Amino acid sequence: MQTVFQKPGRFFRGNLHTHSTRSDGKLPPEAVCRWYQESGYDFIALSDHFLDVFDWPITDTRPYRSEAFTTILSAEVHTLQHRMELGHRWHILAVGLPLDFAPTWPEETGPELAARALATGAFVAAVHPQWFMMTEGDVLSLPGIHGLEVFNAGCQDDSDTADGAYMLDYMLARGKRLTALATDDAHFVPGANERMRGWVMVKAPTLDPEGLVTALKAGDFYASSGPRLLDVVIAPQEKVYVRCSPAERIYILGRPTEYQSVAGQGLMEAEFDLSRWRSPYLRILVRDHLGQRAWSNPFWFET
Repeated sequence: MQTVFQKPGRFFRGNLHTHSTRSDGKLPPEAVCRWYQESGYDFIALSDHFLDVFDWPITDTRPYRSEAFTTILSAEVHTLQHRMELGHRWHILAVGLPLDFAPTWPEETGPELAARALATGAFVAAVHPQWFMMTEGDVLSLPGIHGLEVFNAGCQDDSDTADGAYMLDYMLARGKRLTALATDDAHFVPGANERMRGWVMVKAPTLDPEGLVTALKAGDFYASSGPRLLDVVIAPQEKVYVRCSPAERIYILGRPTEYQSVAGQGLMEAEFDLSRWRSPYLRILVRDHLGQRAWSNPFWFET
């Protein structure tokens, strides 16, 4: 089985979810882009809240691109009247939107809004599921979306609700093929510890916005809050080999209660036996001594 690690191209580090003064962030767009570039990122999707009723537009970040750093036009889009099952307004991340994406209309539902974003060719994801207490029904009502946040640094500080891995596993067990995102959701609030704590590493041939969106939609990335995934080799029904930056535990995870793990100080590789693996998919989780994690996207075994 070919994994993203065997595909051509290189990994580019990017943040897919953050905000500026064009919505409810505290720094102007130019300063946000500059901060990530100077922090060693290759790209950013500045996803300001897109709410026409507040005069919050899609932020045009094209002026902040350079040969070494690029931006993807993006937004966190919302419904006006329609609510999720437990009563909160829909928040949907759309990476790669056109600037002329039409504002939501009052009666538009979350699934309709997601479908409109998907129709433009954007990478679309459900965000901060733990914070909003998204239900199984909420996520299942968004057919065709690409991903779900498994870590949101802003939510970790605000309400200790950073984790979305439980919902990812629930959706995978239901057969919904979602990918895993880690994000900052930074608003640059003074004193907040919300930056450089969640990112994606996207494998693409070049640092090109359209190519990055294509790679995201193909699942050619992994997410991290610290560790690096260096290689994953999978021989179905035989073995999985994982190589990573120093960790204390490496896992393979599948359907409910199906897992294997290897532990050790400074662990940099692990091999797992798949001869008795029955899950139709597996995903890899690496955890270091600080509790930081790296999440692979699920690898599905086709029948």
